[in-house]
Amino acid sequence: MRSLAPAPDPLPADFAEALAPDRLPALVSRIIYYATIGSTNDVAAAVAAEPDGDGVVVIADAQTSGRGRRGHQWFSPPAGGLYVSLVVDPGRSMAPGRATALVTMTAGVALAEGIESITGLAPDIKWPNDLFVGRRKLAGILAEGVSGWRPEGAPSHRPLKVVLGFGINVAATAFPPELASRVTSLQAELGRPIDRAKVCAGALAALSRRYEDLVAGRFDAILSRWRARAPLSEGHRVRWRDGDRDRAGTTMGVDDDGALLVQAGDQVERIVAGIVIWD
Repeated sequence: MRSLAPAPDPLPADFAEALAPDRLPALVSRIIYYATIGSTNDVAAAVAAEPDGDGVVVIADAQTSGRGRRGHQWFSPPAGGLYVSLVVDPGRSMAPGRATALVTMTAGVALAEGIESITGLAPDIKWPNDLFVGRRKLAGILAEGVSGWRPEGAPSHRPLKVVLGFGINVAATAFPPELASRVTSLQAELGRPIDRAKVCAGALAALSRRYEDLVAGRFDAILSRWRARAPLSEGHRVRWRDGDRDRAGTTMGVDDDGALLVQAGDQVERIVAGIVIWD
């Protein structure tokens, strides 16, 4: 295995206990930890090119260049939140194209379930990849396709591996004060300190369970749980940009590939990417 630069740091005691080798879910092959790193997704992308990259988890106490969708910055101060990336290979699924399309939704369901299992808080999911409590954002997911290592003889058209990054606001310090009206944290919602290591372990355990569904082709199980946790995906007014036009409509749910369906006039539009504004 080629070395990473900078060298990883020792896993803190609380994370080492919660993520002890005999407690790791099947999905996780090894853990790489940094006290501070630019971006966990960048490290995970490099690891994905290694023969033993599948299932590697990269955790940071702080990020200096954390990012969300469309190049937005993810504020990542020390000890404020969970900043985690995981290398997965949806190409192993019986239906690799559809599995790859549903990776982000699978992660959304898993993170919501993991948070609820550890804290009792049940966040909603907002399409395509955010967790909310009320109208305030609690967590975000960034899935990025990367050129992963392929075994000898594997077809060249095999789908890319995916780096699945997520950030969860644990303490109020996880976001700057000017965002306080739009974001929230586990501590703010529950009114008590939260053990980040336990939340991390719960999130990875839930991701492992839902990833098994994804690889096995149990897509209906994933979509049904996603729909149950996404109240805004039906009957809510949204706006979006379509080329040079501003569009608006009412959400009609998601299709079997995870696209958002919106009734706009006498047509149902299928939105697969881009910025959607929820009114």
